[in-house]
Amino acid sequence: MTARPPEPSRTPAAPAAAPPPAAVSLAEPPAVPGREDLESLLTIRHFENLLLRMFAEGRLNGTTHTCLGQEYVPVSLAPLLAGDHVLSNHRGHGHYLALFRDPAGLLAEIMGRAGAVCSGVGGSQHIRRDGYLSTGVQGQSLPLAVGIGLRCKRTGDGRIAAAFVGDGTWGEGAVYEALNMAALWQVPVLVVVEHNGIAQSTPTHAQMAGSIAGRAAAFGIDFVEITGHHIPGIRERLTPVVRRVREEHRPAVVQFTTHRLGPHSKGDDTRDPAEVERLRAGDWHRELTGRLGAPFRELDARIRAELEEVAREVEARPPATWTGSGPADPRTEDRWPN
Repeated sequence: MTARPPEPSRTPAAPAAAPPPAAVSLAEPPAVPGREDLESLLTIRHFENLLLRMFAEGRLNGTTHTCLGQEYVPVSLAPLLAGDHVLSNHRGHGHYLALFRDPAGLLAEIMGRAGAVCSGVGGSQHIRRDGYLSTGVQGQSLPLAVGIGLRCKRTGDGRIAAAFVGDGTWGEGAVYEALNMAALWQVPVLVVVEHNGIAQSTPTHAQMAGSIAGRAAAFGIDFVEITGHHIPGIRERLTPVVRRVREEHRPAVVQFTTHRLGPHSKGDDTRDPAEVERLRAGDWHRELTGRLGAPFRELDARIRAELEEVAREVEARPPATWTGSGPADPRTEDRWPN
C-alpha cells in the first residue's frame, strides 16, 4: 500500500525579522519648508484656533479636538500618501486639510451648513471623502485599515492603507488584533502614531507599560520614530519606509514624538500652564517665525485673514440638508471598496 504524501503545510511562513527600532532625530536646522507646505501648516493652525474661538463665542455647538502643535505630521505625509486610503481619528482636522485643502467644506460640516463634506451629519469626527475616513472611536481605524490594505494587496492596485492613531489608542485590544493580522498576512498598512505624551488627561507613563516600539517588534513589524518637526527631512526619511510598505507589502509603524498645544477638546486642559508654555517654546510656528521673519509673518497674517473670511461666509449659509438616499456631495463619491 502506497503511503499518502504529506499535505502541504497550511501554516503561513513567518515574516522576515524586522529591522531594529530606529529613532530618527530631525531637530537640527534643515531646509525650509516650501511655500505650499507653509500654507498648509498655517491653514491647519489658524483653522484650529478659529474653531476654539468660535466655541468660546458660542458660535459652534458640540465639541471638537484640535491638533495644535501636530500640524506638521499630516503635512509631511500628504504627498507620500497621494491616492492612498487614509483613516483618521477624533483629532483629524489636520489630516483632512493636508489632503484636501478644503477649510470651507470642513467648517460647513462642523457647523451643519450647506456645502458640508458629508451634508452635516458627520460633524467634526466622522468624515468620509475620496479615500479618507475618520472616526471618533479609538482603535476602530486599524482593523478597517487592515481589511482595506488586504484588498489593495489582492487587487494589486498599488495603494496602501494609512491609519493615524494616538499613543492612548494603544490601550485598545483591536490594535493588537489588527497588527497581528497585518504582520501574518503581510498587509500594506502604515500605522502613524502621533505620540503627544498624553491620552486626554493621562500622561503616557501612567497608562502604558513598555513602549510602542517594543509592541511593534513583538509582531515583527518595522518601526521608525521621528522626533523633529522639519518637513523636508521627515519626507526624506519616510519615503523609503512608505515605499517598502507599498512594494513589499510589509506593515510599518511610524511614531511621531510630538506635543499637543491645545486642550484635549475645546476647553478641558488640566496640564500645568508652565508645561504648555515649555511645549510652545519648541513649536514649529515659533521656530519658523524666528527663522523666516517678515515674509513668514505676512503669510501667517494672510492665511489667518482668509480663514476669518471663510468663517463669515460659511456662517451665512443655510443649513445643510440630508436626504438619506446616498451621497449629497460629489466629493463623497470615492474609491472605497464595496
